[in-house]
Amino acid sequence: MKYFLGIDVGSSKTHALIVNETGACIGFGKAWGGNHQGVGYDGLERVLKESLGAAIEMAGVETAHIAGAGFGIAGYDFPSDREAHLQAILTLGLSCPIEIVNDGVNGLLAGATRGIGVNVTSGSSNNCRGRNKDGKEGRIVGNGAAFGEYGGAIEIVQRGLQMVNYAWIKRIPPTTLTKIFMEAVGAIDELDLMDGLSSEQYHLYPFLALEVIKAAHEGDDAACEVLRWSGEELGWLAVSVARQIEMENDEVEIIQSGSVFDAGVIITDPMREIVMKHLPKAKLIRLDGPPVVGAVILGMEQACFDGYAVRENIIRTAKEIVK
Repeated sequence: MKYFLGIDVGSSKTHALIVNETGACIGFGKAWGGNHQGVGYDGLERVLKESLGAAIEMAGVETAHIAGAGFGIAGYDFPSDREAHLQAILTLGLSCPIEIVNDGVNGLLAGATRGIGVNVTSGSSNNCRGRNKDGKEGRIVGNGAAFGEYGGAIEIVQRGLQMVNYAWIKRIPPTTLTKIFMEAVGAIDELDLMDGLSSEQYHLYPFLALEVIKAAHEGDDAACEVLRWSGEELGWLAVSVARQIEMENDEVEIIQSGSVFDAGVIITDPMREIVMKHLPKAKLIRLDGPPVVGAVILGMEQACFDGYAVRENIIRTAKEIVK
């Protein structure tokens, strides 16, 4: 029996999954986020070891039994990052062939037919990766607002803050977001909020996006505008990458992965409008299963094993143990 490993390293969490050649998931481990930009390479090593250790223990196998391993890692953005990431993985003591990709590729491998199409990730931040049938790859920078790439939780929070400011300076009508943001940091009024954020005494975190989404569902106009904007921006990410891989006139699969898509039509409808305007044959698909499945399939590829032949079983059994 052959065994395969996939590790999905995100900015907020890390998942490790061990699968056998039938696609049955037999081992799972988790740890905190391991993006080196936030925790350093020492932190990346720790979460890799912690998550793999738990998966190995559950599976009852040894690292020597693993035939191939795939790693989708947040923060692995450029070729110049490769060597340092490989050195971190080397500490795991694996003897099998491995490959590393940006974690934005995980959703593509897990959700698209044969890994062909575009994956748009909206989690703590945003990312977008694509690949066509000839192997041509497309991408965005993946480093958020500084490069004009929006749509993840932190960008939703930042846009929400702008709406709070607009209400304070009377550019727009009052919004319930004002109370939400003040309570989130403990500000006594709008002036205190702006002062505290400007002086970095107060800090806003991605989880506050959940409150913005809730306010939008409750009908707050400013929150609704934030979610529409976010959805449109995610749509533009998909369009841009589809153009790079020359699939704008094809029946390109657009995979939607990440927790922000749990907001539902309030974000997916505006995304769909942008996508279908520019990619008229596109098919939008919500990722059905954890992204770590994509890392497993990548690991299977390294061992020349067709992971897509057993993908449905990987997804089905992964849902049972990935928590």
